Amino acid sequence: MTSRHGPRRKAPSPGPQGAADALRLVTEALVDRKAQEPVVLDLRGLTTATDYFVIASGTSDAHVRGMAEHLMTVLAPKGIEPHHVEGLPQGRWVLLDYVDFVVHVFHPELREFYQLERLWGDAPVVAPGDPRREG
Repeated sequence: MTSRHGPRRKAPSPGPQGAADALRLVTEALVDRKAQEPVVLDLRGLTTATDYFVIASGTSDAHVRGMAEHLMTVLAPKGIEPHHVEGLPQGRWVLLDYVDFVVHVFHPELREFYQLERLWGDAPVVAPGDPRREG
């Protein structure tokens, strides 16, 4: 898959425990910053673009930016760096692409408008902090 940012290379899978640990860190970091309605969607088998979407809302632009910045700060010492970041300066919808998972932090109105959970309605919902690994 290519984009305007160059070819997208899927990193080697960290394995079931590595993915579970990374998603647990993500959800804990978001909850630590008072994320609204965090959800993890398991996209494996539905798309080759990524394995998981993590979706959460903030209460304001500053809250959305703060959650995204906190998440990057928490993951960086673990060697988990985003491949691509969009929307951080505006804080309306911040997308953090970590290749194996993509984090969407929304302002509530935009989350309602784009309805990613409905768009990916075939994706199983994984409980925050407890990602399942199948197959």
